[in-house]
Amino acid sequence: MSFEPITGRYLTVTVQGRRQRIYVEMAGEGSPVLCLHTAGADTRQWRHILNDAGLTAGHRFFAFDMPWHGKSLPPEGFQTEEYLLTTEAYIETVLAVAAALGLDRPILAGCSMGGRIALQLAALHADRFSGFIAIEASDFQPAWYDIDWFHRPDAHGGEMGAALVSANISPYAPDAERWNTLWMFMASGPGVFRGDLAFYTRDDSLIGRLARIDTAGTPVHLLVGSYDLTCTPEDARRTAAAIPGATCTVMEELGHVPMSEHPAAFRPFFADALTRMKVPADV
Repeated sequence: MSFEPITGRYLTVTVQGRRQRIYVEMAGEGSPVLCLHTAGADTRQWRHILNDAGLTAGHRFFAFDMPWHGKSLPPEGFQTEEYLLTTEAYIETVLAVAAALGLDRPILAGCSMGGRIALQLAALHADRFSGFIAIEASDFQPAWYDIDWFHRPDAHGGEMGAALVSANISPYAPDAERWNTLWMFMASGPGVFRGDLAFYTRDDSLIGRLARIDTAGTPVHLLVGSYDLTCTPEDARRTAAAIPGATCTVMEELGHVPMSEHPAAFRPFFADALTRMKVPADV
């Protein structure tokens, strides 16, 4: 028997005055990379990257479950409130986790809503990071569906979320990884996918902030799958064009959750993105 090289631990941070017990997985040695999962899922989406001996030989990867997701429980008193993720709470959570881990200007890599918040952080807190990899991310994506369908007494919110995501997974994805990816959405907690979508589909504050991103100090690279219907290649290209100096790569044969749905095809694009990031000399 041999264990995978991934180590999982908990840390406690304070976000908006509330204690949050956060689950973090880590692997590798070298310059730090902080990884953010999509809406309605968890850190398991990054399992292949954290198990990649080639990538972890030069980088130490950290991936954490947002509060309410995966192994990170909701805060005390959650039973009396409605979960609705906000830009402010998301930013504070990422910064608090990075600080608690003692990371010195890590690369920030996020997918979907994680990519959106990576761009927000590039605009507002670039000094805390050495570069940004925004995967399946754009300036704003208004909902073309009713998010309330993802939290109803007569429908399973997780399975509804998986149904939505299934249309955004590439037909080239291996069947086993497609279903592993969908399972993470199916297992989502009550109302969590809806609460994440409240952030993803209603907050358009990033649009006015893109031009202030300084890629000379912290590079920004966007990755987008050609089969992503939620954040299309056109959406990603439009967003990159609004950020002076940003770059964008369209990943053929990939969809909305590339690191999980088709890890082998995603790897070369992610490896290239890492080489585009500026790493502090003292890391």
